[in-house]
Amino acid sequence: MQNSNKQVLIIGSGTMGSGIAHTFAQYHFPVFLYDSNTQALDAALQKITTNIERQIAKGSIPLSDKQTILGNITPTTDIKSAAKNCVLVVEAVPENIEIKQNVFKLIDAVCPEETILASNTSSISITQLASFTDRPDKVIGMHFMNPVPIMPLVEVISGMLTSKATTESIVEMSKAIGKTPVCTADFPGFISNRILMPMINEAIYALQEGVAGIAEIDQIMKLGMAHPMGPLQLADYIGLDVCLHIMEVLHTGFGNSKYAPCPLLVKMVHAGFLGQKTKKGFYDWTTPKNLIANDIIR
Repeated sequence: MQNSNKQVLIIGSGTMGSGIAHTFAQYHFPVFLYDSNTQALDAALQKITTNIERQIAKGSIPLSDKQTILGNITPTTDIKSAAKNCVLVVEAVPENIEIKQNVFKLIDAVCPEETILASNTSSISITQLASFTDRPDKVIGMHFMNPVPIMPLVEVISGMLTSKATTESIVEMSKAIGKTPVCTADFPGFISNRILMPMINEAIYALQEGVAGIAEIDQIMKLGMAHPMGPLQLADYIGLDVCLHIMEVLHTGFGNSKYAPCPLLVKMVHAGFLGQKTKKGFYDWTTPKNLIANDIIR
């Protein structure tokens, strides 16, 4: 229970925020899960409960841990009160710079001076986020992977002004929640998405050009490259709108045409084909246990 005196605040109760809260709570951190929407908080707690029950069913944690984990999470709509004694705040709001700017200005104003402010951003500059605060040395990236309770990686991104002490602290805290921290510098896409997203984008180009079909492209990458999920299925899982946003960040950040989003990706997002979240993308997600390639995009 050595983490029980290290209070953490998670901002945003969506898929990533709830997963991050679940993970910290599982490792005995007292967690405040903030959202301005009480219905979103209720949904997050239900999702966390369901995921805990899955862990129990798989034998990864004992039944007795269920109430302990849930007891470590306090949902709140009062960010000022929740921030009072936090050693760490992790921002997990949508990938929108204006939203994140408002969040960082707010938490900088209400958190104690020593509190570390982390972002779960998958593409936005940590240096830019730090510029919205008066503590740039204490701003850092903690890029978790989805699903957070299962995936072992935390990509730790230091901005230009992030202190060594802050980085070391986040590396140790990542280890304390059972993760493997890997450090990277603050460049567009960091490492994970700088490599992953162009691969997904290229798979979409291959589909657009008729090189192979959806199922065939994914099968080749799964069977030939030992990927657990093909790039097109993974794009659906991530969200095609998210993939497009990250490609746009890479394209703008590097000014290199090799990062230009595939026109088919752009068209699918405009058509509302966002993947799993809208039940339609490269695959038909209405029956996820029996995924069928979506012919409508041909």
